[in-house]
Amino acid sequence: MLRLLGYFFGIGTVMALAVAAGVIIYIGDLTKDLPDYEVLANYEPPVTTRVHSADGQLMGEFARERRLYVPIQAVPDRVKAAFLSAEDKNFYTHPGVDFLALARAMIVTNLENIQKGRRLVGASTITQQVAKNFLLTNDRTIDRKIKEAVLAFRIEQAYSKDRILELYLNEIFFGAGAYGIAGAALTYFGKSVNELNLQEAAYLAVLPKAPSNYHPFDDTEAATTRRNWILDRMNENGYITAEEATAAKQAPLGVNFRRSGSYVFASEYFTEEVRKRIIDRYGEDALYEGGLSVRTTLDPHLQELARKALQHGLIQYDRERGYRGAVDTIDTAGDWGAALADMKDMSDVPEWKLAVVLNMGQNGAEIGLRPERETTGDLSAERQTVALPAAGIEWAKTRRADGRTSKVKSITDVLSVGDVVYVEKTGDAYELQQVPGISGALISMDPNTGRVLAMVGGFSYSQSQFNRATQAYRQPGSSFKPIVYSAALDNGYTPASVVLDAPIQLVSGGEVWQPKNYGGGYAGPSTLRLGIERSRNLMTVRLAKDMGIELIAEYAERFGVYDNMQRVLAMALGAGETTALRMVSAYSVMANGGRSIEPSFIDRVQDRYGRTIYKHDQRICEACNVERWAGQDEPQLIDNREQVLDPMTAYQITSMMEGVVQRGTATLLRDLGRPLAGKTGTTNEEKDAWFIGFTPNVVTGVYMGFDQPQPMGRNATGGHLAAPVFKEYMSAALADSPIADFRLPAGMNVIEIDRKTGMRASGGEDTILEAFKPGTGPADSYQVIGIETVAVEIEEQQAISPRAQEAIQSGQGGLF
Repeated sequence: MLRLLGYFFGIGTVMALAVAAGVIIYIGDLTKDLPDYEVLANYEPPVTTRVHSADGQLMGEFARERRLYVPIQAVPDRVKAAFLSAEDKNFYTHPGVDFLALARAMIVTNLENIQKGRRLVGASTITQQVAKNFLLTNDRTIDRKIKEAVLAFRIEQAYSKDRILELYLNEIFFGAGAYGIAGAALTYFGKSVNELNLQEAAYLAVLPKAPSNYHPFDDTEAATTRRNWILDRMNENGYITAEEATAAKQAPLGVNFRRSGSYVFASEYFTEEVRKRIIDRYGEDALYEGGLSVRTTLDPHLQELARKALQHGLIQYDRERGYRGAVDTIDTAGDWGAALADMKDMSDVPEWKLAVVLNMGQNGAEIGLRPERETTGDLSAERQTVALPAAGIEWAKTRRADGRTSKVKSITDVLSVGDVVYVEKTGDAYELQQVPGISGALISMDPNTGRVLAMVGGFSYSQSQFNRATQAYRQPGSSFKPIVYSAALDNGYTPASVVLDAPIQLVSGGEVWQPKNYGGGYAGPSTLRLGIERSRNLMTVRLAKDMGIELIAEYAERFGVYDNMQRVLAMALGAGETTALRMVSAYSVMANGGRSIEPSFIDRVQDRYGRTIYKHDQRICEACNVERWAGQDEPQLIDNREQVLDPMTAYQITSMMEGVVQRGTATLLRDLGRPLAGKTGTTNEEKDAWFIGFTPNVVTGVYMGFDQPQPMGRNATGGHLAAPVFKEYMSAALADSPIADFRLPAGMNVIEIDRKTGMRASGGEDTILEAFKPGTGPADSYQVIGIETVAVEIEEQQAISPRAQEAIQSGQGGLF
């Protein structure tokens, strides 16, 4: 018997050894090509890029996986405890695989799941999940589980428990586009990790198991049950008390999804421009995965002021041209609220609400406001109706259709039942609104640094993403003239030089060009100062002819207005096409004393580790970092930017543009009560209206016009349309700023002259102080430039753009 037992024991031993050898060979073969777990040491997951305003407010986030990486030291203990209790309570004691939990899962849980037809579970530890998520696939096979276990052992030997938990918490998917614990905390609760309370941490610990099964609104009961189960496990494991668990279980889930997109109000155009520039500089992967921290130049306060001013100007012009009709029409017999809620409104114009006309009478209309959707996405059951009084509709009795304006007698001819319109509550009553048919842009910049402080690219980003400040190429008209006059002043002319303002006829390729002043007429011999102040086209053409168009093109390109200006005289009147950003940058050169300017929307970019990889301000300050003060002079910033205009010339053209405000085409700005220089601009047939102006510290440009260029109407000039927008913005923007004077460069001579003749004067109502460069001054004899001009053959050196050709043929060019 013993012999038989020994025989069977020997056979069993041999078979066991054979099986063990087979298992070893199988596992060895299975694991010989395992991924290198050492790549975890250089783990750089896709991380959200965040864009902030100059004062640190969040403007936008860009990510393929919405993740913010946080070190384990920044994760509160209770948050860790919630995940350990939910996923792996023995994490800090097992070697990578929890054999007890594995046995329980295989013998108890999975047998029960087989009987109930449920999915089998694998009892993976956090370390195993790290191995799977980082190094393996999601295949549900025995081979993958074996590889996962082997890698878990190796990972445990190579990394600390805290490092493994850090990898896990930053990698896992939480649903709703959120990856990692920090991204989930922001997405679900709008909080940072260290602000999460107990029940919030427990709910987030629910999600890695199956985010779609525990949606806070679609699966509230299941999500709450699972959260409460985790709270009980935290109590059992000693992380919290029974009282804390009970209190937390009684609380609602409290999820408040954080909206994506732009966060600083009215900053959408700015944020989109920053996005494009980051991609141009670093590529899409850096933006959407690199975890960059971008500090922009945007001033949120100025941005709101800019938006408000431009919208007011666009609305005022549009209202004067009349009401164009309803946004849409819907049937009010059924649930008008549902139909109205399905219509897209302008999210960045929250003052305006979509509404439908329910009843109409002589005293006004009854309207139904667009119902709001709940956080869940469900439509609110509430239907709010309000009165739209006749006074709020009165302006719309002027109708605009097919380019013609007409007047209706009654407000009942304005609106009909079922009309969908925009309304705004002003005071205690509602008023009818309409999206302007005209558009425009406003951009405000620090001329000394090139930092763009505010930018509005249109009435509403929701309505149109086209940025008219940076993308719209329009004729600058007479706002280009300061570049022409700067070139003259930099090359021997003075503000007192006299040019003939009289009819001129030029021949181009057999065609006659006869430019005209706005409104006709001419003033005869006039100083350059008067030419700028009164925006005289005939003078400017004669001056350009006298200098040569090549010189003007050189300065236009130097200032950044054009990359390659067409060499034709019509360009001196602003017949070329450029952007508002380029024009404001050019004026900044004149405002800052003649230094080249590189407009910047970004102050600084840091990588995911906090290292600065870009800084806009390249000025050098060698003494700024001394450890202590020892009586030395204060540090000086060394500005190495190119000097593209003589500082004395910059002062002269600035002084001449101050005259535009004091005596010229922008006198409505005088009551701003501070030194201000600027220039109006209007193009052929009033298709574009400009005003660009500046103080010593702020340059602001305003442009208005239809996206498809068309006449805006007689007197729709820069002085009448753009300058009031400029005034509203600058009066508010500079309200708390001290008054600053333009600095006279050392060495210049200030001499009294007659502003009409340019000759030396000694008192009188036409006497002004004029600044002259050393060695120059008022002429001793009366000389008039261009008096001999009758006709000249213009040799065209390249093709002219259609709008420039139109300006030449019409004789209007740049106007008032």
